[in-house]
Amino acid sequence: MTTEVTKNQLSEGDLTETQSRLLEEIAKPQYYNNRELSWLAFNERVLEEAEDVNNPLLERLKFLAIFSSNLDEFFMVRVAGLQDQVRAGFHKPENKSGLTPKEQLAKIAERTQALVRRQTEVYRHLIYDLLPQHNVHIADMKDLNSTQKAFVNEMFAETIFPVLTPVAVDAYRPFPTLLGKTLNLLVLLEQDEADLENREKVAIVQVPSVLDRYIKVPSGDGETVIVLLEDVIVAHIEKLFYGYSVKSAQAFRLTRNADLTIHEEGARDLLVEIEKELKKRKWGVGSRLEVREGEMSEEVLTYLLDEFEIEETDVFHIDGPLDLTFMFSFVKGISVGREHLEYESFIPQPPLDLQSDENIFEKALQQDIFFHHPYESFAPIVDFISEAAVNPNVLAIKQTLYRVSGNSPIIQALKLAAENGKQVTVLVELKARFDEENNVHWAKQLEQAGCLVIYGMNNLKTHSKITLVVSRRNGKIERFVHLGTGNYNDATAKIYTDMGIITTDKEFGIDATNFFNYLSGYTEKPTFNHLVVAPFDIRDEFIQLMDEEIACHKKHGNGFIRAKMNSLTDKDLMMKLYEASIAGVKVELIIRGICCIRPGIPGISENITVTSIVGRFLEHSRIYWFHHNGENKVYLSSADMMTRNMIKRVEILFPVYASEAKARIINIMNTQLEDTAKARIQDSNGKYHYKEFDRGEDPINSQEIFLKDALKPTLDEE
Repeated sequence: MTTEVTKNQLSEGDLTETQSRLLEEIAKPQYYNNRELSWLAFNERVLEEAEDVNNPLLERLKFLAIFSSNLDEFFMVRVAGLQDQVRAGFHKPENKSGLTPKEQLAKIAERTQALVRRQTEVYRHLIYDLLPQHNVHIADMKDLNSTQKAFVNEMFAETIFPVLTPVAVDAYRPFPTLLGKTLNLLVLLEQDEADLENREKVAIVQVPSVLDRYIKVPSGDGETVIVLLEDVIVAHIEKLFYGYSVKSAQAFRLTRNADLTIHEEGARDLLVEIEKELKKRKWGVGSRLEVREGEMSEEVLTYLLDEFEIEETDVFHIDGPLDLTFMFSFVKGISVGREHLEYESFIPQPPLDLQSDENIFEKALQQDIFFHHPYESFAPIVDFISEAAVNPNVLAIKQTLYRVSGNSPIIQALKLAAENGKQVTVLVELKARFDEENNVHWAKQLEQAGCLVIYGMNNLKTHSKITLVVSRRNGKIERFVHLGTGNYNDATAKIYTDMGIITTDKEFGIDATNFFNYLSGYTEKPTFNHLVVAPFDIRDEFIQLMDEEIACHKKHGNGFIRAKMNSLTDKDLMMKLYEASIAGVKVELIIRGICCIRPGIPGISENITVTSIVGRFLEHSRIYWFHHNGENKVYLSSADMMTRNMIKRVEILFPVYASEAKARIINIMNTQLEDTAKARIQDSNGKYHYKEFDRGEDPINSQEIFLKDALKPTLDEE
């Protein structure tokens, strides 16, 4: 674009002809990254962490597992959804990059095939070149000595064989319906005696997921020798088919469509509806087939493609084991005595605003308390609920739950509170993807304990992170409000970076009360004092804040917007960011994952930068900072700038007023923008590159800085 638009021509009443041309121009597809391809670029950055020689060896293996787990979910939901569109004859281009579903699938297949080949290369290097240097060997069955083979033979007979179930496939026994993501063997057989039909027989053997994927075999000299479960089964496969000769046993793995279709209108009981759909998830349409490279003949592959009704472009030939998510348990199993091959252990520290000997309720009455997880412990948030459950002054606890841990102490505290006679209201989001089953379980548990459990609004997911504790002391009501960017999950709080505050500000307390009444009862959306609530209002607030920043820049020439989020996909907001850039406002974005905006385009986004940080911890906090001529309006939120967060979810955006908390958040943002160790910068073509820095200096690792800062008060005390 060569047309120059001055800041005086923007955001002044009705649209001018120039503004209309601008809006038409910045809506064009060439200025946006495709959502799915941008996600693949994010997963490539995860793979880069597996390649990074500066990461400890076992952590690199974990990143391989994360890459695989991410890709599973991508094919189960995003790719499967595009395949559904193609099957339905839907050919309309999506509204950002302008690609049709079929075009997206073609680009996804090409990009993913390359990434999976690269993943396999990394795996082979780490397993066969580097791990043996630390006395760990994944061996082929043929390489075992006689003692080791005897051990494996006995294990197969005693432990593995009783669990296996060979399934014949013939005219009377159709091809079995296989669970998604399970590892299976397709076995070709011939009868030892003359077969009148003179045909090969087909059978399926599932590799049992109830058994460990790897087996340690006896070895000397401090070595750890391991064989994979599927290799052991293949080596003994003839024991399952007496009277037949096994021609081949070939591993494969099918990924299925796992997105749920919830029909809320008319569903008398959402809990029952979710449970019904969960049963269907296991048997969804196939979306991807993985096979071992060089093992499967074209004839057998064609047979599987016909059975699963998927295209050849959805087949991945892998030169190594299928499903590397087993690296999580593998690393755990070999890490003892090899702790130097993992990140140095870190214990989350007491929050800077709350010392270990301070009562969280007493401190909250004095000041807002700020939390920065996982550098600062999540334990005070658990204690906040646990103490409220037994405090005789507490009358009520209200909380939203989206994802919680498998043995959640928060759930236990809420149950105890109800048993102690507190009024406990819990909004459990049953539609939290891949946590539906877990949340159904907890919802039933909470109801049985006497909690009032609500499930939110029709056709909206409640993604907000808020807790309200109502207490009475000396005849007066006190309201304690926790607001956060992350889930009430004590497990993920150790590896996700998130922020939160606890406040006793009266107006925040009124907002929290109105918010829960809005969710549970019949009332129109309230007018809040400080909270901004999606659907719709957060998007409107962002646009207003950006318009104000443009106006401030027009007047003072110092406008900037700095924002941190997981993903950016909302076109209305991206167009407004482009408008801000054209007006001269500096826009600095830290976006871990999907980013559909393109920085650095002359005349459009030369004032926009996009940084992605992928490192030891998963960047999860959402921060929105508008300079506003030095006023520094800072907000935290549960919401990304994604269309789904803006219009399809109940989200909360909240301002940070406490000067010390605001200063800390600003410092955190600035430190991350200076990162040169884990930061990648997106160029104007949508490609990511490691951030350049002076090679004579040590790279800046923002996460390591925050770890050291968290430990500093403890070290000072020593």
